[in-house]
Amino acid sequence: MTTTQTKKQQIYEAAARLFRDKGYSATSMRHLAEAVALKASSLYNHIGSKEELLRDICFENAHKYLSGLQAIAMTRDSNLDKIKSLIDLHLDMATEDITSVTAFNDEWRHLSEPWLSDFIQLRKDYEKGFLEILEAGMNAGEIHRADAHTLLYTILSSIRWLYDWRKPEKPMDTERIKQQISNFLVRGLVN
Repeated sequence: MTTTQTKKQQIYEAAARLFRDKGYSATSMRHLAEAVALKASSLYNHIGSKEELLRDICFENAHKYLSGLQAIAMTRDSNLDKIKSLIDLHLDMATEDITSVTAFNDEWRHLSEPWLSDFIQLRKDYEKGFLEILEAGMNAGEIHRADAHTLLYTILSSIRWLYDWRKPEKPMDTERIKQQISNFLVRGLVN
């Protein structure tokens, strides 16, 4: 790993933290430069723009979710187990990369075109795949029959708070919390 790659990764991580703490709009290049101990003008040796950072963070996470969904969908697991795996995917990402998930969930609206439309399409593709698994679970009698969109958004909303609540500087038993959340959500789905 070169020094440039290391510094670039530091910049991405600092940007994600700042986007989480201040919001994308309130984060300046000066804030970012201070966070990584560089002069603002030196940042441009490593990145093109603040939006490039946001775009990369958002798309990297979108592709992680989509590849996770595709891998889970291809398994021979029951639909209920696939749903549990998708919940675990969200919980893992929320506890392993809290800053990027925060930017991915909250700050994507600041993307400009054509990236905004492309990102929205990736989210729709992910939601469509998740909905297909929920509907298959209902059709197989594995989970309660309900409006699939209501189930999807209830599950996603029930998970999104974790990245906001968890503070990296305060230790917590993430495995125990993930298990509790996953069990609670899955039990609510079964007949």
